[in-house]
Amino acid sequence: MKTVWPSLRLLCGRFGIALLWVGLMFGVAIVINLIGITVVGDIEGWTRWLQDHRGYFLIWRLCLYGFTAYAWYRMRQRLQQRAGATEPSVRLRLYEVMTVMAVLLFEINRL
Repeated sequence: MKTVWPSLRLLCGRFGIALLWVGLMFGVAIVINLIGITVVGDIEGWTRWLQDHRGYFLIWRLCLYGFTAYAWYRMRQRLQQRAGATEPSVRLRLYEVMTVMAVLLFEINRL
């Protein structure tokens, strides 16, 4: 029987799929920026266009945060039903607080 390296097994599972998605998202972001720079003409024009449309991007991020919060709330309910507990675990609450703090810090930094 062949032994498979633990790191190779890790990359074939959920972590590998998540890593693939992250790489795909970075690739899409790079392609969108390159297309934007090409269409506008130069990096300064692209930066100016992004600044001129920052309100729309704020609305997009707020919608994305709202959808994510709703999806998290639904998943949290299912986790509580599966565990049979009415009170969320301390670790789950800690993750929620850390996530909200990270989003707030990101948005404050954007200002």
